[in-house]
Amino acid sequence: MALKKVSSLRSSLISRAALAAVSAALLTATFTSACTSDSGGNSTGQNLTGRGPITYVEGKDTTETGVVKQLIERWNASHPDEQVTFKEQSNDASQQYDDLVEHMSSKQAGYDVVALDVPWTAEFAAKGWIQPLKDTFAIDTSALLSPPVASATYNNTLYAAPRNTNGGLLFYRKDLVPEPPTTWAQMLGQCRIAKENNIGCYAGQFAPYEGLTVNTSEVINAFGGSFVGPDGKTPTVNSPQAKNGLNTLVSAFKNGDIPPEAITFKEPESGNAFAQGKLMFLRSWPSTFGDVGGESSTVKDKFGVAPLPGETGVGASTLGGYNAAISAFSKNKATALDFLRYLISEDAQHIVASGALPSVRASMYDDPALIAKMPYLPALKDSIASAVPRPVTPFYRAVSNAIQDNAYAALKGTKSVDDAITGMQKGIETAGS
Repeated sequence: MALKKVSSLRSSLISRAALAAVSAALLTATFTSACTSDSGGNSTGQNLTGRGPITYVEGKDTTETGVVKQLIERWNASHPDEQVTFKEQSNDASQQYDDLVEHMSSKQAGYDVVALDVPWTAEFAAKGWIQPLKDTFAIDTSALLSPPVASATYNNTLYAAPRNTNGGLLFYRKDLVPEPPTTWAQMLGQCRIAKENNIGCYAGQFAPYEGLTVNTSEVINAFGGSFVGPDGKTPTVNSPQAKNGLNTLVSAFKNGDIPPEAITFKEPESGNAFAQGKLMFLRSWPSTFGDVGGESSTVKDKFGVAPLPGETGVGASTLGGYNAAISAFSKNKATALDFLRYLISEDAQHIVASGALPSVRASMYDDPALIAKMPYLPALKDSIASAVPRPVTPFYRAVSNAIQDNAYAALKGTKSVDDAITGMQKGIETAGS
């Protein structure tokens, strides 16, 4: 298909990708030991058979096709007695979060199903604000990609239905490297080609914000490291694997394989650098496809996309997206449960995918019509299949700060890799205090 057509999808994709990246960094400082208590009391055991109209709450729908409106219209057409009303929040992540916290902390029943940015799910589950999806409320996730399901799981219990997802991709100059590298060693070993062509080799998003948490997490996870244990609280980052991962980034900065200006890159800057022909490799979100494939791009006919590299094969992308959860205070939870099951159905997920939001159903990535619109889908499927959620913890904001602050210091050279990893470990230890 013409790349110009793909470019039209940019605005919907970038808003979701940016929302996923920015929102976690804006969480208010409410992560205290109370997160481990069931602030919802016994509400999760109430109104389990209630049926009737419900309200679905999500941030502003910026998709060109109006995905949320389509989903609700399709549901309402066949459920005359259980109509869904869309409560559209602002497009500002912090305002969305504050609005949800206000309603949940006061146990208001007006929000029946809420769309949670991926990093919020564990906090809302730990506080008893959302309904666990187990026993009679279990949903079938067998047709879904497993990483998005993991992002909706806390303490080995599913708490939400993945609504849409997202993952990182490797953009590469196929005119310079016809076959994309599958490992970090292969990729960095090809940096001599970039130097011969007087361009930077590799970049991601390394400014001190949520994007740095994402990029750091991806390389540490790719080398077998992790940040927290299954309980969401116990730090696990002080390991040889995590040190090897972070050292890969630090060494690439030191020897110039990552250009020094990349320390200031967020998504727009890194995408522009690649589109202007200044980079051979770029880690970014699918939304970047529209930018580098547009008419103003100097590489619009010279690039390809692939899954992120890992230590020995395909790497570990960080997930974005929304999870849909039932409020513990809803009066019509039976209807809300049916609506969640509908949101992950093939019919609903086709609407999601057609709106240029990465689907949580594996089958959508093999649809020829969708691939014609979004040629990156096969690579994105592989990326998401091996993806890892951002640290699943009720103290995400503090954990994210510990990761990005220490990673930035290591990249700048003001901390050694060992000291940076130790700093992350200590920061995670104190995140819930």
